Amino acid sequence: MNDETKRQSDTNGSAPDDPFAGFTIDFGGGSSGGTGIAGGESAGSGESTPYGAPISFGAPAADAPAVDVVRRPAARGPSANDRRGGGDGTHTKLLIVGSGPAGLTAAIYSARADLKPIVLAGIVPGGQLMITSDVENYPGFPEGILGPELMNTFREQAERFGTRIIDVDVERVDLSERPFRIWARGIEYRADALIVATGASALWLGLESETRLRGRGVSSCATCDGFFFRDKEIAVVGGGDTALEEATYLTRFATKVHLLHRRDAFRASKIMLDRAIDNPKIEIHTNTAVDEVLGDAKVQGLRLRDTLTDEQRDVPMEGLFIAIGYRPNTEVFRDWLDLDEKGYLVVHDETGSKIEGVFIAGDVHDHRYRQAVTAAGDGCKAAIDAERWLEAQGITEVQTASAW
Repeated sequence: MNDETKRQSDTNGSAPDDPFAGFTIDFGGGSSGGTGIAGGESAGSGESTPYGAPISFGAPAADAPAVDVVRRPAARGPSANDRRGGGDGTHTKLLIVGSGPAGLTAAIYSARADLKPIVLAGIVPGGQLMITSDVENYPGFPEGILGPELMNTFREQAERFGTRIIDVDVERVDLSERPFRIWARGIEYRADALIVATGASALWLGLESETRLRGRGVSSCATCDGFFFRDKEIAVVGGGDTALEEATYLTRFATKVHLLHRRDAFRASKIMLDRAIDNPKIEIHTNTAVDEVLGDAKVQGLRLRDTLTDEQRDVPMEGLFIAIGYRPNTEVFRDWLDLDEKGYLVVHDETGSKIEGVFIAGDVHDHRYRQAVTAAGDGCKAAIDAERWLEAQGITEVQTASAW
């Protein structure tokens, strides 16, 4: 997840007025130079980074104000201590998989309860907020905050209380007995309790232009970004209930919403389809695919293709919402934990799972809200439930309510 409000480029102005011109998110964890890495290589070095390519928002205009590169803390991979094959380096009372709002909130609460958690954050940590621009609906930031900056503050707060965060992807798990066993980058970690907070990833069309213009007119969350498209003409791609819900929601802001579906029949429920058909601000286009998103600094149009005739046409458009679904990040857990029909983890009794000592938090189970604030709340609940479960097992001492 995604998932909070992201400030799009000023869709009324020209490229020189873009407040994010020159802004780069550096996933490389490199040295603190004045520029971020570009194209997945260290600036000036030509060396590939294992932590994923940065997201660049284009060259700054001549009269644009100076903008600092937003960097997360340097990537923390496995250390010599982690490779000792047991002991304090790899055995913990609580291990958390995932480093979005759910995972890091769980880390903050559990660290304050003296559980000394380890977070396996992934090689591109931070969750969906790392690819957003401005977050305006997370409480406590009246002027808004950049998504990567918000996740940096989460991480720093978790580390302040003693959380150990390691930027590695989990390769496999064994939940057949306790301590639970988790492997990441060839190292085995053991945990008395486990919180799964791996989130869900939006599905995209796979276009280079779509990727380049994410956060600059391309979005996957109408609830997050609809506000920025007031009095604009925009498009929604998809044919299920999610797409029709997003299209209907966006009519609150946009002057016109074009619903684009590559087939002639919709998967959506009849009631949702009828609402879209009856809405005068929604225009439905079947047998229509998006071949390219047009624009340099922001979305200015779409190249559409008739899926029956292959005929292409360019149409002006000021925004594009992709609503073709989400993929929960559950691959390594699907043989151990219950999944629903959509592939999301099934929660038992608020945050529990079918395995005692394994807890679930965030968008990896929540396909209804998908918001940072709800994910953070989930992380809080999972940490408290895990701590109380560890107490009941005699693994930790009973804490007072003030520990939270």
